[in-house]
Amino acid sequence: MEKPSEVPPLVSDPQYAGLFVATASFKDNHVLASGKNAAQVRDEAVKQGIKTPVVFFVPDNDMVHIY
Repeated sequence: MEKPSEVPPLVSDPQYAGLFVATASFKDNHVLASGKNAAQVRDEAVKQGIKTPVVFFVPDNDMVHIY
């Protein structure tokens, strides 16, 4: 059985830990906006001309994730 290939994180800069961030796409890791409110982060990215930004949460290193 083959091991799944590792996917690098979209954002690894610790300054974004605990925040929502917006990028132009899943292949672009340049952060357009960040903050504690996902809607405001999306709106800021849209103001920069990105029609459908990708918004996601960057967890703290010690944060437990339950999906």
